Amino acid sequence: MRKETASGKHFETVLPAGYREVYCIDAQKAKTGVIMNVVAAGVIALILLVSVCIIRPEGFFDNYSLLRNWALVVALVAYIVLHEVTHGVAYKCLTGRKLTFGLTLTVAYCGVPDVYVYRRAALISLLAPFVLFFPVFLLPALLLRDAWDQIYAAALFALHVGGCVGDLYGAFLYCFRFRDPSTLMQDTGPKQTFYQKG
Repeated sequence: MRKETASGKHFETVLPAGYREVYCIDAQKAKTGVIMNVVAAGVIALILLVSVCIIRPEGFFDNYSLLRNWALVVALVAYIVLHEVTHGVAYKCLTGRKLTFGLTLTVAYCGVPDVYVYRRAALISLLAPFVLFFPVFLLPALLLRDAWDQIYAAALFALHVGGCVGDLYGAFLYCFRFRDPSTLMQDTGPKQTFYQKG
């Protein structure tokens, strides 16, 4: 019924007796989706504002290229796919179970709906894209020489951090509210439900 590894169990196939639902994040609910997207937009705007203030481009519009806009769109679409695949790789390594992927009006997602994952496995899966792509987007923003290249790299970095708002919120809950290692989470993709004993 559960997978055992050298570091302990990562998931349960059925909710153990004595567990009850204590919290739910459902990105498909209008209110939750709006709040998450507003917070993400605020994070993105703040990072872009700080980036422009730091970069302070001179002759900014002299070196503008429409090609960069298309490159940004392609990079963003590729990143969204890679972000969800990163969740999936983490979940697959920890559970070996079938994954679900999807896209709604409010969220792109990856989930592992047929199991209940323990706190450690959930944290690894939630934070994997944030940790992996943080340096991938930050370093070019810091190291590129052309102001437009820096701004576009900063935009990708901002979109990355903003796109991780839901994942970071789930990790925040695990770090500060649901600290018990026995806490379980069922992740269907757009919906994460937390369970604790009692």
